Amino acid sequence: MTDPRFGGTMRTLDRLRLTAAIFALVFGVTGTPAMPTALAKEPPKCEGLKIDPKASKEFSKVVLPDKPKCQVRISNGYPLPDPSCTPGAVNPTLTLKVLKNPKFKTGCIRDKATSSAKKADTYDWYGVQHPKNNSGKTQTCELDHLISLELGGADTLDNIWPQCGPKGAALPARYFKEKDIVENWLAKKVRDGMIDLEAAQKGIAFNWTQYLDVAKKETGK
Repeated sequence: MTDPRFGGTMRTLDRLRLTAAIFALVFGVTGTPAMPTALAKEPPKCEGLKIDPKASKEFSKVVLPDKPKCQVRISNGYPLPDPSCTPGAVNPTLTLKVLKNPKFKTGCIRDKATSSAKKADTYDWYGVQHPKNNSGKTQTCELDHLISLELGGADTLDNIWPQCGPKGAALPARYFKEKDIVENWLAKKVRDGMIDLEAAQKGIAFNWTQYLDVAKKETGK
C-alpha cells in the first residue's frame, strides 16, 4: 500500500523490506546459505532388506593374548592382522541378494553392532598408540573391517583391527587405501557373479594382499 503523503517512498521501502525478507529466508540469520531440505543428506533407506545389523558369524574364536599383544604379520610388504585376535566375521543377513540390491548401503549396518569406543580398544589389543589428528590428509590409521561391509563383513570386534602406515606416505599410498582397492574390486566381482561371495570373504580374511596386483591392474589404480 502506498501512502500519498510520501509519494513513491513507501514503495521503495516495501521493496527493501521484501528483499531483506528474501535474503533472511535464503541465508538465515547468520548469513550462511540455508541448505534446501531436498539436498540435505538422508540416512540410508534399509527398510525391506531384512538386515540384522548386529548379526555376526566369526570364522574362529577370538583369543586375546595377555603378553605379547596381538601381532601384525607382513605379506607382500603389507600388514595383515593377527588371526587369533582378528579372524574375520561375516553378517549372515547380508546375502548376495542384499549386497546386489541398489538400496543397500554400508551405512545400513555401520556402527550398529559395536560402538566407536569399543572399536578403539583394538588399538590397545595391537599395542598401537592412538593416532592424533587422524582424519583427512593426516590420517595414518583406519579401524579397518577385515572383511569389508560391502562384502558382507560383520561390524563386530572380531572383524576389526587398526591398520596403520606406512610412515611418511601420502594418503593414497596408506595401507588402508591400498586395501580399499581390493575391497571395491572384489565387491564388484561378487555382484557381477564372477567370484563366489563366500570365497571372496574367506580370501580377503586370509590374505587381502593376494588380490592387490590384479585389482590394481584391472582398475588402473
